[in-house]
Amino acid sequence: MTNPPAIVADSSGPALTDQLRTVWAALAELGATLSDEQWASPTPCPGWSVAAQYAHVVGTESMILGRPNPEVPAPAERPAHVLNPIAEFNEVWVTALAAEPREEVLRQLAEVTRVRLEALEAMTEADFAAPSWTPVGQADYRRFMQVRVFDCWVHEQDIRDAIGRPGGESGPVAEQATDELVRAAGFVVGKKAGAPRDAGVRFELRGPLVRRIDVEVADRARVVAELAAPPTVTVELSSTAYSRLGCGRITPAAVLGGGLGGVRFDGDEILGRRIVENLAFTI
Repeated sequence: MTNPPAIVADSSGPALTDQLRTVWAALAELGATLSDEQWASPTPCPGWSVAAQYAHVVGTESMILGRPNPEVPAPAERPAHVLNPIAEFNEVWVTALAAEPREEVLRQLAEVTRVRLEALEAMTEADFAAPSWTPVGQADYRRFMQVRVFDCWVHEQDIRDAIGRPGGESGPVAEQATDELVRAAGFVVGKKAGAPRDAGVRFELRGPLVRRIDVEVADRARVVAELAAPPTVTVELSSTAYSRLGCGRITPAAVLGGGLGGVRFDGDEILGRRIVENLAFTI
């Protein structure tokens, strides 16, 4: 199993299982330390509190196990942050668990992730290679679990940002999550930012996770192992800023103004700024 350029995380079945085990344990450990005030705190994820983040993880892993969705009354008006059918599904679980005490939601998280880990540990590499629906289109079960690591990590970071407790931004889980951002880099540079043909864009992530991401623009923009010519622009920023921008958790203006360590450009600054302004790609 050979990774595409700039994709570095181990996506074998055991590795993905360990990554999910790690991020679920981090969520459980965080949850056990939260006060009622922190549990109700808004997060950078539009419309969701810390409690809603946990409800979402419980709901998604329950769905993967084939458990029925809870029945909740339809809202009189769709919330502004609910933009698509996946978001509608997520909101069912957020609504269903909203009245539950923190201890009960955390109990459900522990139970559902335990069962999920048992199922993952019983799978073979052939099982991970089997065709599967995923949130990014039809692929295989391995791809689905890559997205699950990314999603759970993003929501862990949402919680950490909400309560001011950073962590989990390096290591195998963060590498897998960053790979998901790398997969979108060509789309961001070519389609969203409109980088011209023959442009070369280099992202330098300076930490906590250190990574170089090169994007060449020809017939289309694509991530490459290394640019064939000097970059048209190098965009240097923290991996924290890169992930928060990619997930729409912070405004480009805030980072361009110095937030999360700011951003430095080497080369075509106009193009660089346009790229930063268009990094968000999640739905």
